[in-house]
Amino acid sequence: MTFADIVVRILDFLIIGFALASGWLWLAASRRRLRRVSKHETLDAADYNRIITALNRTQILNARAALATAMAAFIAALRIIFYGISGN
Repeated sequence: MTFADIVVRILDFLIIGFALASGWLWLAASRRRLRRVSKHETLDAADYNRIITALNRTQILNARAALATAMAAFIAALRIIFYGISGN
């Protein structure tokens, strides 16, 4: 096994890892449901705080998932470039 083969395999495992991480993060973001609010209900400061906190947490998880997806795509591009340069 050559150095190029080892690098390509490492890149493959990194791609798989980042893809799994992004899927898990998006799953975690989608599982957090907000409670429905009735139009007859009066909201207080605690209710607003709960809603805003849930939205912020979901946004943070979505941002991390998007970053993991971007990393997987970047590593996949590196793998394709490295594989083309090495001539395999």
